[in-house]
Amino acid sequence: MNFRRYLNKIQRKTKVNQDVSKEIKTKVNQDVSKEIKTKVKKILSFVDQDKNPHEYLKRYLKEPKYKDWFNRNYPNFTIYEAVGLTASDYLEMKRHLFPESEYITNEIQPTKQMKTSNKPNFKPAYEHNTKTRFDEFIDERILVSHNAFGNKEMKIKIIEISDENPTLITKFGNRVKINKILITIKHLENQQIEESEFDIEEIERELIEKRHYTSTNRWIPTESIKNGYIVNTRHTSLISDAMALDYIIF
Repeated sequence: MNFRRYLNKIQRKTKVNQDVSKEIKTKVNQDVSKEIKTKVKKILSFVDQDKNPHEYLKRYLKEPKYKDWFNRNYPNFTIYEAVGLTASDYLEMKRHLFPESEYITNEIQPTKQMKTSNKPNFKPAYEHNTKTRFDEFIDERILVSHNAFGNKEMKIKIIEISDENPTLITKFGNRVKINKILITIKHLENQQIEESEFDIEEIERELIEKRHYTSTNRWIPTESIKNGYIVNTRHTSLISDAMALDYIIF
């Protein structure tokens, strides 16, 4: 009798393990299908899936007509975001096409240090394959900033970046200069949302003309850009001029 009970226990355990393994497989398949759907949605309709997305960056940087067409038809997207790439990929392609303006420094360094510093700190995405994507590790909290009273939230999305090449890369790292942004403010008390586009380049010029100063820093490190959004630690430096002119009350 004891031997039969023992066999029954073993059979029950195997059934439970089989059921658990089936549930895990179904959940994994559902998660994979969801990830594939979200990745497809992020790429715009004009992009050919069979074509290398870096070719679109080449056309954007080399052909002014293509650049004007894209900015006119997709004003709420950057070219790298439209084809499913990152700002780092955009900078890497720009340096690949225009190597003469790759590294501009005013510092004199030993020859050994110059050889090591002239190498980028990262490899282009098209040189190696990764199992996980950059956007899978983004925490939404790092993109949202709060006002002093804690009753408003703000997110900033990049709409347009400048073609100006950054200087002193060895000192400040890889950066991009922001021209236009989309600001979304959420009122936590009544859940109302305000959204508006700002040309911070033009606002910077206006403040210089009126008050002879500017406090905006439009140069943003590439690691501070997540899926086209700017992390909350850089919000104040971008909108300081707009707040000084009372375009934004936050």
